[in-house]
Amino acid sequence: MSSSKRIPTDGGQNFGHNPFDALSSAGLPPEPETPPAPASPTSVQPAKPAKKNRGRVDIIRQKAGRGGKTVTVVKNFVGIGLPEKEQLAKAMQKACGTGGTVKDGQIEIQGDKREEVARILTEANFRPVFAGG
Repeated sequence: MSSSKRIPTDGGQNFGHNPFDALSSAGLPPEPETPPAPASPTSVQPAKPAKKNRGRVDIIRQKAGRGGKTVTVVKNFVGIGLPEKEQLAKAMQKACGTGGTVKDGQIEIQGDKREEVARILTEANFRPVFAGG
């Protein structure tokens, strides 16, 4: 190794003129008052309550055994009763402009209306998944 000049890293040397030294805080608005910090991070309340995820539901398009007619079937509901399924079915029928029913714990909507059904289920805080063909 040759005896080259080393640059000190102790931070003692000033690198020259600082352009911010000449600035003053005269004429600036006063600093805003900050509210007191909370005692612990767990005591902070969110501004909006988070949407509760009500679980995954499967959306299936079926043709077999229906005389060649296509039907959108929504199944695998967890934790909701028949009245709420009927209410969801009614909303789906209205949005799709078709008929439908609740049969054997699953919602059946006439026609291939998977996109509209998925939108309604998302608004109701379900997680729709397109399953099958």
